[in-house]
Order: sequence, then C-alpha cells, then structure tokens
Amino acid sequence: MTARLTSDFSNAPLAMDPDRGAPFGGLMAALAARAAREGLGILPPLQTLTVQYLAAARFEACVFTPTLLRGGRSVAFARVDAGQPDRPALSALATFGRTSPSPDLKPLSAPVTPFADLDDTPVDPTLAPWFTRYIEHRFDGGPRLGGGNDLSDPTLRLWMRTTDHTPLEELSLCFLLDGIFPSYMTVLPIPPVISASVDLRYDFIEPLTPETSPEGWAVFQFTVRDVGGGWALDDGVAFSPSGAPLALARQRRKLAPGRPAREA
Repeated sequence: MTARLTSDFSNAPLAMDPDRGAPFGGLMAALAARAAREGLGILPPLQTLTVQYLAAARFEACVFTPTLLRGGRSVAFARVDAGQPDRPALSALATFGRTSPSPDLKPLSAPVTPFADLDDTPVDPTLAPWFTRYIEHRFDGGPRLGGGNDLSDPTLRLWMRTTDHTPLEELSLCFLLDGIFPSYMTVLPIPPVISASVDLRYDFIEPLTPETSPEGWAVFQFTVRDVGGGWALDDGVAFSPSGAPLALARQRRKLAPGRPAREA
C-alpha cells in the first residue's frame, strides 16, 4: 500500500512551516493498521498494534508493506514495514483476534464530565501541531500547557473526534490516540521540550461498531508516567461517550537534548 504523506498532518506547531515537522505518529499508526487489514484481507477486530518509529518520514509517497506472520481461525499476526527510498520509517506488529463468550470484567471506569458542560477549546496555535486542524477538542479543565497539571494528578482529560464527524471506528481511534500534544507538556514549564515518538502501543478493549459513538466522539485521559534521562513515558485511555473503555495506549518519546546553561 502506498500513502501520499502531506504536510497537512505535520507535527510541527502551526506557527512554524509544516515542512519543518514530520507526519505525526497517530497517522502513521493508522496507516500501518490499514495496510495490515486491507493488504492481507484480515477480518477480525484489531486487538494490539505496536509501532517502532525508526525515522521521521518525509512528506512524499510512503510504501507500507504488510506480511502475515501467522493466520488462524481466531487470531492473526502481522508485521508492517513502512518507508521511503533509503529511509525506513517504521516497523509495526499487529494482532487481530475474534471475540468469543467469556467472563466479562471491566475495572476501568471514566469520570466523564458531561459533554454539554465543556466548551469547544482550540489549542494555542503557537503550540498546536498542524494535524490538530483535523481534530475537534473539548478539554476538561483546559489544555493545561506549561505546568497547568500538578504532579499529584498529571492527567490531561478531554473529548476528541475527527472533523469529518463520521462514527468512531478502528482507524480513527488509532489517529486520535495520538491526537494531542505530549502530556508531559502539561507538567513542564513553557517553552515546551521537543520530542520524537520512538515506541507506541495500542491495546483495544472493545470492538468498535457504528453504534459505539455515532458522532465520532471519544473521551481520553493521558497520564504522565515518567520524564527523565532524555525520555518521556505516558499512558492513555480511551472511553466511549457512555464511559465504556475502548483502548489503552502507551508511548515512549525521546526528548531533544537540552542546551547547557551559559556561565555568567
């Protein structure tokens, strides 16, 4: 599968030339999942997607090559390699599996603020990446950039959907699970530290149907787990508008090296 990557989906801030960024991780994850499903004709729901970002892709055609590692009646394993000439961009592993009757326990619960109580909240254009123009955000308590979150609860909470307003489905959830600035930016002061995604993992909990979220909304919580040694780690959870858990995400980012302080 070949995808034409355009600077509309750049991770560079809106205040910068989009060509100075790269296609954002959520888009690349969604394209990898699509390549596995469509390229290999896999039908069962996506259960897990793990992506290693090898290098920032360029804004040009990118080839996604799926390989079936093993396919069975209930579970299928696939690998997807993507890249451009002389530039491997990512390697991904996807697990697809059928659902079946089993014990049903749902310990995850969302303290969901009613949608009607939240305002449409655009992100500061000096910090918002270009790709956020394709996403609607409603923050619970505001974006909290620049230290607005306390370490006692370093969690960013918000509703998101894509601007086409189509029902939430597998690929749009892959897109949205990386559809906001890194959560560590809510506990560190401005100016933000720039980073690059290195590893991203999604675990899906419930198969998505058109009835899960007909208007495309999902509720997200992104929690800072650790920042240090040049790395950042955060966890995300996605819920349906009714509060049912849909997916988990974990992302590891490499922080840009800091500049040494000048001597007085």
